[in-house]
Amino acid sequence: MDAPRDHHGLPTWAPGSKDAVGTSLGSSRLWFTLAEAIVTEVYYPRLDIPQIKDLGFIVADDRGFWVELRKHADYTVALEDDFIPAVTITHRHERFRLRLRVCPHQFRDALLIDVALESEDETLRPYVLLAPRPGGDTERCIGEALHDRGRHVLWAEAAPFGVALAARTPEGRDAFARISAGCVGASDGWQDFNANGRMTREYDRAAGEVALMGELPRRTTLALGFGASKESAATLAAAALAQDFEAIWRAQIEAWTRWAATVNVPDLPEPLGAAFKRSAMVLKTHGDRSFLGAMVASLAVPWGETSTSRGGYHLVWPRDLVESAGALGASGACNDARDVLRYLLATQQADGHWHQNQWLGGKPFWDGIQLDETAFPVLLAGMLADADELAGIPVTGMVRRALAYLIAHGPGSAQDRWEEDAGINCFTLAIMIAALVEGAQFLDGAERELALLVADNWNARIEHWNWVEDSSLTERLGVPGYYLRIVPVETLYREDAKEEDLLIKNRSYDNLLPAEDQIATDFLQLVRYGLRRADDPKIVASVRAVDKLLRTETPNGPVWHRYNHDGYGEHKDGRPFDGTGHGRGWPLLTGERGHYALAAGEDPLPYLEAMAAMAGAGGMIPEQVWDAEAIPERGLYPGRPSGSAMPLVWAHGEFIKLAVSRERGEPCDRPARVWERYHGERPAVDWRLWTLHFRPRRIAPGEGLRLLLSASATVHWGVNGWQKIRDTETRDMGLGVHMATLPTRRLPAGSTVELTFRWRDGAKWQGEDYRVEIGT
Repeated sequence: MDAPRDHHGLPTWAPGSKDAVGTSLGSSRLWFTLAEAIVTEVYYPRLDIPQIKDLGFIVADDRGFWVELRKHADYTVALEDDFIPAVTITHRHERFRLRLRVCPHQFRDALLIDVALESEDETLRPYVLLAPRPGGDTERCIGEALHDRGRHVLWAEAAPFGVALAARTPEGRDAFARISAGCVGASDGWQDFNANGRMTREYDRAAGEVALMGELPRRTTLALGFGASKESAATLAAAALAQDFEAIWRAQIEAWTRWAATVNVPDLPEPLGAAFKRSAMVLKTHGDRSFLGAMVASLAVPWGETSTSRGGYHLVWPRDLVESAGALGASGACNDARDVLRYLLATQQADGHWHQNQWLGGKPFWDGIQLDETAFPVLLAGMLADADELAGIPVTGMVRRALAYLIAHGPGSAQDRWEEDAGINCFTLAIMIAALVEGAQFLDGAERELALLVADNWNARIEHWNWVEDSSLTERLGVPGYYLRIVPVETLYREDAKEEDLLIKNRSYDNLLPAEDQIATDFLQLVRYGLRRADDPKIVASVRAVDKLLRTETPNGPVWHRYNHDGYGEHKDGRPFDGTGHGRGWPLLTGERGHYALAAGEDPLPYLEAMAAMAGAGGMIPEQVWDAEAIPERGLYPGRPSGSAMPLVWAHGEFIKLAVSRERGEPCDRPARVWERYHGERPAVDWRLWTLHFRPRRIAPGEGLRLLLSASATVHWGVNGWQKIRDTETRDMGLGVHMATLPTRRLPAGSTVELTFRWRDGAKWQGEDYRVEIGT
């Protein structure tokens, strides 16, 4: 029985497997590993759960000479095509040449590696080293080197996951000679070579943190199988080896060629055209096949050599997911974007929000709330609707719940997009405002009116909340003011809240800095989404500020930090991030700065060139690059990948978007209705919103006051010490909001409004009086 396939002939599951993801995915991560000489993690049968830590090779002559290839820097990486994860890695040494071709099986949960060693020295042999981590478990893992059903096999199991490695010669015979199972750091194969210069140990069983090794002939094919047990994994590996490797290789190429035909590549000079194709491939390879539409943020663990994190970036972040879907959709792969939207519909919570991040099946990992992640799926629905690509996906219920959540909890968010602080942030504001405007197209009547009303109000208040002048940095940077990184939620009702210290996470010292002294690049989203113009004086001043404070020049081009005093990155001496560190430059932010350059009338080509130049040897764009003096002993060089996650899928999505935007002459992800409504101008709004969590203490003369309550109520209010008391009934606006408009526009400066309300359901009074001043 053939496995069902997705839109382009890529398998959606493999018969007999548990939560199979389709083996067209795993080869890319192994390629990343061998190409970048970093720890690999291949994910079978679940993309989000690691099954091995690494797989590598030693070449030795059994007489004392040996070379571990992951530490040997002379290698090349070649793709059959930049769109296709069928990879050839060639290692060159003065004594040998080792070619590895890496390819997944199209119908089985098995990864194939074709090995060819060439040397005039007939004594040289390759040895494969496998560090299994079935289910990410090193405590219950049992590894064995044994005969199973008449063939040598290396396998490991930690229920309910199993991993198995088998090998065959070109003639179809069992290829393993000597095999061994050991404990990492004690009896594993690497320790054997390190102590003896050759393979001397042949242990048949190990427990805990296990490493397996096998001696191979000079020409062989390996199959790494993944299953619900060691036996099922071994069956998949052996069955994969019963098929000719060349046939498997061709099937991979044919399936990915069909998918590549759906992607529109902009006119770019080389090597940027190749980088665009690889970026599209990276996005596709990070998608799951059981949970179609789910994409993990990266198949890497930041600073994975020293990290003990089980989650790493092998999780779904709704923000990263929609950013990636937007890139795929912008490049023509709308089938993939629709799958993402369907997945998001399935994982939205009943109250309208999405988890901060989650396993593929929707189980939460972290439990924070980031309001941009509630807004982004609405923008994806709007993008597909504008392209007439919704294809009958029922989005109205999702949009209604999401917008209701945003209105009930915004404009402050419990976390910003960097998952660090609560407050009001320009990036999050831009996404939420855009979602309210774009989402209004799916609503009718009072609900549409409410969404646009809230969007206009928040848009009009951005500078009041997030702009500062006359701070300690304005004179130093030579600017009249700038947009702040984030301000405390108290800014909604206390104008001096910007002066309060705001915690900077990931720093071991000096981790408190006034909010008004913290600058980030997040305000650039205001221009990208059409809320402010590129030549707005406040935008221009802020760009000057971040270019002076956050920009670093590297040999590969400029890169920007997230914000000043950031602590997420290697320490200054190059030690890996360990909970604290020193922030580094992000190629992602180079792309975002490029989008501003485009809006300002510049050619963003230099920003694309910088992003591509900062990629690793295999073309993968990292989360961060090293941006200080080189530390060769730690492998850290200016403008080159640091030990952070690589690839960062979001960064590859940004590269694609910037390339498409350059071709179109405008941001490809700028929401159409937002631009139509605002054209980059701050809206003129002569009323203020009042909610129980957003209670302005002062409004300007001539402003109206609109109360948004969570249930039907009678607003009981008066002026100047409860004089001229009257009652105003709320109106049901939908989206869980009931609105009352108080006629405050004619009240003179210095007046006060006192109010409370009685809930109609049960006729209970709120039990608290509130006061609003009419300012001067």
